[in-house]
Amino acid sequence: VSAPPVISATSSGAGVPGGLFRAEPLYSTPGEPPRLTPSSVSGNTNTNECRMVDMHGVKVASFLMDGQELICLPQVFDLFLKHLVGGLHTVYTKLKRLDISPVVCTVEQVRILRGLGAIQPGVNRCKLITRKDFETLFTDCTNA
Repeated sequence: VSAPPVISATSSGAGVPGGLFRAEPLYSTPGEPPRLTPSSVSGNTNTNECRMVDMHGVKVASFLMDGQELICLPQVFDLFLKHLVGGLHTVYTKLKRLDISPVVCTVEQVRILRGLGAIQPGVNRCKLITRKDFETLFTDCTNA
């Protein structure tokens, strides 16, 4: 079994099909969660390593931060939730009700996600959630 490819901040994203993953623009919400920066991550100084991981048979962008795998919220919204809910506003309402706090991406992480096609070229903000939190959100969306 081989490990998924690692895309670093210096990678051009070559070989990754452009536009394979699209996401709706992510709008700001009141009560912005705190940013998780490399200095606040214990034992992990490179939070810019992005891996493509399998979720429900589809590859999604993931960062390993503080020992947790965090996935790109707008990407999984576009791939799995868009047809189930009215929009990202509904997703943020559900996240708040479920007591799930997304992590704000760093500028470099946003650049990497844009380069991979996980978010649209014009998007300059993005949030990440854990795989477990996504599954909780997905269950809530499918059972609503």
